[in-house]
Amino acid sequence: YLLLHKPAGVLTATEDRRQPTVMDLLPQQYRRLAPVGRLDKDTEGLLLLTNDGSFANGIMHPSRHISKTYRGTVRPDVTEEQLIRLSSSMELDGKMTQPATVVVKTKEPGRVVLLMTIHEGKNRQIRRMCRDLGLTILRLKRIRLGPLGLGDLPVGECRFLSAAETAALLQAAEIRRS
Repeated sequence: YLLLHKPAGVLTATEDRRQPTVMDLLPQQYRRLAPVGRLDKDTEGLLLLTNDGSFANGIMHPSRHISKTYRGTVRPDVTEEQLIRLSSSMELDGKMTQPATVVVKTKEPGRVVLLMTIHEGKNRQIRRMCRDLGLTILRLKRIRLGPLGLGDLPVGECRFLSAAETAALLQAAEIRRS
């Protein structure tokens, strides 16, 4: 299992003729791996890659409710009402999201850094939630997936998960290995 710090501007795809993909960032010997879930092109951060389909399905299946934490810089200022709405269920595509956890990390005039934790992964969920409340995301970075943190891994670099990290992910997703 490989952890990649995906840069913004790179597609989470195995191939694309027109744009760079996460596979272009990997050493040749790891290009048979596949991304576990997605980060949209403009989002950077923690992305797992594997060739273990049951692991990937277990981690990303909505019933597992694996938390995903993002650090987002938004503008303009965030009101108390917007924070309450972001942390409540919101309607996206006619379905209600699960409640999110939202913490204000820093607040400056016209700019706020939020830590947002969601438990599902609807398409561009955080971007759409913010947009629906009149907030513009300037930068979005996934920093955690369940018990796994991005840490200080440089942008565009990858590393293998430790045995302890793999075990923690399996436990969080309630995946049993024989």
